[in-house]
Amino acid sequence: MKQVLFLFLIVLPFCMAAQSCNPTNDPLTNETEPPLPPSNLNDGEEDGTDNGNGNYNDNTNDDTPMSREIIISIGDVRYTATLENNPTARAFAALLPMTVTMTEMNGNEKYYNLNGNLPTDTFSPGTIHAGDLLLWGTNTVVLFYEIFSSVYSYTRLGKIDNPDGLAAALGRGNVRITFSPQ
Repeated sequence: MKQVLFLFLIVLPFCMAAQSCNPTNDPLTNETEPPLPPSNLNDGEEDGTDNGNGNYNDNTNDDTPMSREIIISIGDVRYTATLENNPTARAFAALLPMTVTMTEMNGNEKYYNLNGNLPTDTFSPGTIHAGDLLLWGTNTVVLFYEIFSSVYSYTRLGKIDNPDGLAAALGRGNVRITFSPQ
């Protein structure tokens, strides 16, 4: 019985921390993530919108004109990033502008959980580079600021064009970041 109680007391803080790591549209933190585009005709099969279950489908042609450059602002520091030409990046771009608080993880990345799912096309990069902007799972946006090896799978969103000084700009803890179209 003592082992079960001990295990419960160990696991409880992690569960509470995980629950609190989703600050989307939290009025206390003034988050400004817009909702995913509204559901429309055919359950999102042809119009590239939310299909009614929180998933965003983008079935547009890859030749669809889209500004692929965005601005990532961290305090007074601004970085230009180039988005990939894929459905995931287009769905992400449709959410901009948004200001979010990204959570520190592992001393090499910041992450934020969107309140809906984006389309995915996962790959295992092997090596992560500073400035990589990737999607983990279906709704976790990750901005990396260190180079390291990884066995995890991601979907490409984009990359900061010149990540010089990114680690210093992001700092050691959670950080407020604005993603906006150029």
